[in-house]
Amino acid sequence: MTTQTTDQAPDMIQVTGLTHYYGPHPAIQDVNFGVRRGEILGFLGPNGAGKTTTMRILTGYMPPTRGKVTVDGYDIVEKSLEVRRKIGYLPETVPLYTDMTVTNYLRYMGTLRGMAPRAIKRRINDVIDVCRLEQYRKTFIGKLSKGFRQRVGIAQAIIHEPEVLVLDEPTIGIDPIQVVETRKLIQDLGKEQTVVLSSHILPEVSAICERVLIINEGRIVAEDTPSNLADRLQGMERMEIEIGGTVAEVLPVLRSVEGITDVSHRRSEDREIYTIQIRRGLDLRDEISRAVISSGWSLLSMQSVGMSLEDIFLRLTTHEEL
Repeated sequence: MTTQTTDQAPDMIQVTGLTHYYGPHPAIQDVNFGVRRGEILGFLGPNGAGKTTTMRILTGYMPPTRGKVTVDGYDIVEKSLEVRRKIGYLPETVPLYTDMTVTNYLRYMGTLRGMAPRAIKRRINDVIDVCRLEQYRKTFIGKLSKGFRQRVGIAQAIIHEPEVLVLDEPTIGIDPIQVVETRKLIQDLGKEQTVVLSSHILPEVSAICERVLIINEGRIVAEDTPSNLADRLQGMERMEIEIGGTVAEVLPVLRSVEGITDVSHRRSEDREIYTIQIRRGLDLRDEISRAVISSGWSLLSMQSVGMSLEDIFLRLTTHEEL
């Protein structure tokens, strides 16, 4: 696995040799990665892969069995209080007090963070505005929907103006409209802060994150941008073409073109679309065009198709041959 190099300042977060055991069982093993200042990093993996364990160690919730983590140069074990001041944490299960109003809860969280009363008052107004909670500031948290509770969770994570946000499954269990709004909120926060977003929801990571890190069975299996991962993993070129001919006739003609290894078909709104796998390094556009036109059909469209984040995820977490 290659790690990207950069001429920028040292990473805001640096993880080296991170390992943690629950009894005799390793949850994560020899995990290494960095997060640049101002970056939104997607931390991706199936359930049980080690995401939440890593998040808990990053935030000082528990120490590692071995390895080292620094945040802005501070060691999370030796300088735990300094690190916690720099981090805002949204755990998968948000620690909310349902018998408090939104304002009282945020005031309480600011007090726990050691903030001065004047700073708490200012920041409550700021985070309520950022998280779009104005009409709910006097509402008891127990009466809020799951989506608005998530917003309150994000508000408590940013009330002390941290430089780093660690968000563990921030959109789990909320409705599609709230998911879109929460993603937009995270993107806005990422303009000012370093964000580590843990998720097993592929569209979420693809929509929000500039770079992804994929963990499986406690080990990092890939780290790069989605497009770079696709280039590295894709052993075949893929094309989608639309042809004006009957499926029964088109399929055998396409499969007879030398260099094409597989052809699949789908129908979309009265359009016949064929996905073609081509051996890497071959350019068969001319051959495909000639085969279609010589058969008397119309070639309506032809385009290259890259691997999706879902394709990449499945290749890396299901032990398929690369």
